[in-house]
Amino acid sequence: MFTKVLIADDIDFNDVGAAQVLKELGVQEVQYSKYCDDALLKLKRAALDGVPFDLLVSDLSFKSDHQINQLNSGQELTRAVKSLFPELKVIVFSIEDRSHCIKALFDDLKINGYVLKGRNTMYDLKVAVQKAFLNQPNNVSAELWSLMQENPTTEIDAYDIILMKKLSLGVSQEQMEQVLKLEGVTPNSKSSIEKHLNKLKIYFQANNSVHLVAIAKDLGII
Repeated sequence: MFTKVLIADDIDFNDVGAAQVLKELGVQEVQYSKYCDDALLKLKRAALDGVPFDLLVSDLSFKSDHQINQLNSGQELTRAVKSLFPELKVIVFSIEDRSHCIKALFDDLKINGYVLKGRNTMYDLKVAVQKAFLNQPNNVSAELWSLMQENPTTEIDAYDIILMKKLSLGVSQEQMEQVLKLEGVTPNSKSSIEKHLNKLKIYFQANNSVHLVAIAKDLGII
């Protein structure tokens, strides 16, 4: 089992519950940070001292206050941590339940587990820590796994993301055919573009292209 764990969360109640779970699992040392910058400093200091942390458990949302920080979210903290310590295990512990956001954390930031805060939080955290230690895949809360299965992200492919990125850069649907042809992106026919954009608007329940781009940005897809 992990021997040294850092919890990054700005709510004391969550820290207490998570710490209890970790102690029940036999974790010898648990430390806390209420700010992302402080968490990163603790991780750096521990590595320099030759006693690195084995696991980071972090929330995604941190409320701003009088203290000015360079890192202001769990995503930013995880990105910084993984760039410096790629072998460090990271479990995200959050109320965020949007499947695209969670999938991006696994795909882009290479997190090792995701726990949805809710009725079964502490049990799910215990399972997630054990799975992360054993390098087991699909390490998400059972409730969340069902949600992700109901809303499979495989319906959105690389081509769809290209279209949404072009829209976000100001390329209109009418201009899209010419732009894609110039860049060698296929399919690039007007009918294919229209079909895919209509599918995306239905999938994300977007009223128009501007609304679609706003939703995609909010979900962290583009």
